[in-house]
Amino acid sequence: MPIAAGIHYFLHEGGKPSRPPLVLIHGAGGDHLSWPAEIRRLAEVRLFTLDLPGHGKSEGPGRQSVPDYADSVVRFMNVAGLSRAVFIGHALGGAIALTLALDHPERTAGLGLISSGPRLPIAASMLENAANPATFILAVQSLQELMRIPQSEKSLQDQTFRHLSSSRPTLLHGDLCACDQFDVTSRLYAIRTPALVICGTDDQLAPRRFSDSLATQIPEAALQTIDGAGHLVMLEQPRRVAALLRVFLMAIPFVPGI
Repeated sequence: MPIAAGIHYFLHEGGKPSRPPLVLIHGAGGDHLSWPAEIRRLAEVRLFTLDLPGHGKSEGPGRQSVPDYADSVVRFMNVAGLSRAVFIGHALGGAIALTLALDHPERTAGLGLISSGPRLPIAASMLENAANPATFILAVQSLQELMRIPQSEKSLQDQTFRHLSSSRPTLLHGDLCACDQFDVTSRLYAIRTPALVICGTDDQLAPRRFSDSLATQIPEAALQTIDGAGHLVMLEQPRRVAALLRVFLMAIPFVPGI
């Protein structure tokens, strides 16, 4: 994987100059493999899948707030030569995408907000357990329970548990704190970019009402729900989510270099 501004990323060179580049931003404790291959390799899209600072193959510490993560994405874009991009974010990644649209609108060509919301509160007990190495596994178990992965997806259940439990406690705790401190509810009206909001109807971490708020308060937003899917909707229904993203991306007006 190449690296830019300290961020490792997976690059899929499938795009046309007439289409905007796409930046995938994973959620708390994740990395570029949090996105299925169907999305990392979308047809006819030049696509960058990031490991946020401290995650995956990106070295150093994680960040302590959503704005700090957003600033790291801007630095990545500067080094990678991206003037504008469509940001697709899952959960914490969605919060980062929203912050980019609000604080850096000139860099934002569109938004894909998956299992996210204008705020992402975390239970105090989960934050406390994540902060203590002795109780860290309890925080991981609570997260997995709230993700509501169907029993039929046992391999995904096991994969998710292994990944979260192998995270550095300080990193996951920092990500969860960043989520808990995030709230742009009063600013959504200012977003003036096309947005696609996707949520699973069984999501317990970012319930549908969060997606409803995004879809109703962002002027150019549309909502797509996926029945029976939970918080990891893009892993549970990768083809469906990829198809929704593809249609959305094809409709975004884009002039290269502007």
